[in-house]
Amino acid sequence: MGAWNMDAQLYLQRIGYTGKQDGSAEALAELQERHLRSVPYENLDILQGIPLSLEPKHIYEKIVVRGRGGYCFELNALFGWLLRELGYDVTDCFARFWRDETDLPPKRRHHVLLVRIGDSRYLCDVGVGGIVPKRPLLLLEGLEQPQGGECYRLDRDADFGWFLMERKESEWLRLFSFTEERQLAKDYLMASYWCEHAPDSIFRSVKMLAIQTEEGRNTIAEDEFRLFRKDGVHTFKPDNEAEYAEALRTYFGIVLDGTTSK
Repeated sequence: MGAWNMDAQLYLQRIGYTGKQDGSAEALAELQERHLRSVPYENLDILQGIPLSLEPKHIYEKIVVRGRGGYCFELNALFGWLLRELGYDVTDCFARFWRDETDLPPKRRHHVLLVRIGDSRYLCDVGVGGIVPKRPLLLLEGLEQPQGGECYRLDRDADFGWFLMERKESEWLRLFSFTEERQLAKDYLMASYWCEHAPDSIFRSVKMLAIQTEEGRNTIAEDEFRLFRKDGVHTFKPDNEAEYAEALRTYFGIVLDGTTSK
């Protein structure tokens, strides 16, 4: 793969960001929201046996140049690079995913970002395919932070560091936990390799695509396209490979090289 010129301005065009580049919390929030609405969460390369690279220039080529998406180790790595290019103070952290787990999650397999602006720090994450905060969360214990119809809170734990909590009706549930230890790019290689190659890795067995929209989000579950809108959920299954490829392009902006594997 050739060397690509990593141009932050082309990245901003990719996510449709035209706002200020002043290092402010307001700009950070818009950058995160624009990213979630422009770059899909997807694991198609893993399912097709295409090796992933966590080298920044390779992720940039995939996401910015070719218009693809990725999963957390790709998405948050590149978003962190963009934020640094724009003058933000960014710390890469490891997280343990708890949503839908009935027991202690077996490993830390999620990449998140902490961004310092003045005396405040914010949790940023563009690498989850499910319902997640659309805008950065102030790193402040116990503060309820509503976002539209959702609400989040950050709690402290003696063993697991910070817990990102999400409110479901009247109950607070764990989404993921993370510690503040700064991670290097190489620290994510083993976890990403496990996600790609372990026989029991969900990334190898289930197709996962999601992207935020102004009205909700688009997802795929077992080749069924699900379009979440204010008036409900619209679902359909393409009848053939050509229709599938067109739906990928229309609802996720993804154009795959060659044929798709359904």
